[in-house]
Amino acid sequence: MDTLAPDILNAIGNRRVVAMDAPMGAGKTTLVKAICRHLGSPSVVNSPTFAIINDYELPDGKALYHFDLYRLKNVVEAYNMGFDEYFYSGNYCFVEWPAIAQDILPDDMATLRIAVNDDGSRTISVE
Repeated sequence: MDTLAPDILNAIGNRRVVAMDAPMGAGKTTLVKAICRHLGSPSVVNSPTFAIINDYELPDGKALYHFDLYRLKNVVEAYNMGFDEYFYSGNYCFVEWPAIAQDILPDDMATLRIAVNDDGSRTISVE
């Protein structure tokens, strides 16, 4: 994943919100760890499954936010937690299980897809 991080960031371009479309166990958090390392974050990167959002500092003073929306019941919960403010902050936001927040995600977001192949390898694309 470390070798893919620069290519993924290049594919994302100027967009800062990335919806991650992948099955459980596909490597979403592993990929976010690699991207944080590439961006020079000193933070320890963990899955946001229980916290729902993790915040990682970047050397330029900005942040990378990593969301796991799997446990949210509806978009109102996301809105009440102020997620729309994160999504429009200009900071990187990597969103696992984004469907629940579709109504408050920016129109110009990137979609990162991870497919698990039969041999266990991964196919990654950015749209």
